[in-house]
Amino acid sequence: MDGTQASHATAAALSVVSSLGLPARDAVVLNDSNKLTLRLLPCDTLARVAPVTDQVARFEIELARRLAGAGCPVADLDPRVEPRPYERDGFVVTLWTYYTPAAPAEVPPERYAAALTRLHTGMRALDVAAPHFTDRVAQAQRLVADHARTPDLADADRTLLADTLRTLGAAVREHGGAEQLLHGEPHPGNVLATEHGVRFIDLETCCRGPVEFDLAHAPDEVAAHYAGADRALLDRCRTLVLAMITAWRWDRDDRLPGGRALAAEWLERIRTDTP
Repeated sequence: MDGTQASHATAAALSVVSSLGLPARDAVVLNDSNKLTLRLLPCDTLARVAPVTDQVARFEIELARRLAGAGCPVADLDPRVEPRPYERDGFVVTLWTYYTPAAPAEVPPERYAAALTRLHTGMRALDVAAPHFTDRVAQAQRLVADHARTPDLADADRTLLADTLRTLGAAVREHGGAEQLLHGEPHPGNVLATEHGVRFIDLETCCRGPVEFDLAHAPDEVAAHYAGADRALLDRCRTLVLAMITAWRWDRDDRLPGGRALAAEWLERIRTDTP
């Protein structure tokens, strides 16, 4: 979010929490992207804030409740308030438990894989309507094709990304193996090491597809501890996911610090990895 929008989003979160009877005077920004993630003090709750027009809060809350009920390692909603989205001044606010980070903050590969396995096991038992992973690939394809949204993307790089998304998206779609509900982006930024164990956050990206699509977001070492992964399919998914996140970084509205440098580095990796 830009500075003005982030300021308004913070004010909306503080207003919502105060109206619920929790003391909220200060806000610490933990993450600022399409959503603003805040630690509100002194009540010590975690607020996720998004524009009303750009959120799937009700879906995320219901999924989090069902997964937590099934014993999955996901972040809990704040138990002190009603588990629902709160709208205020053009924003939607959801309230979650704040977890004090454990040391070390980096989750070891074997624990990461064990937690992801537990999450996938719980997800297989849920009957939830969710987008297919190919819908997310299509979003990246539309971004790459839109010169106005990605004006700094060179023609050769645009062609490389478009070809990679098309061919590998089709290859993964046609793999013929089992598909299920997935987290969608279980990368290290969405995995917390807490005193209560590993917790996955940010369930708004949930989709359906092969588990290898989720594994492709995790560090390489994690797959070695995840039983039953198809290595050839995982390799395709890794390059596909790399092409997707490279596309996001070329979006004119992307504000990830150092995002363009990462995009250039990832393009070179795609050139190397793609036959």
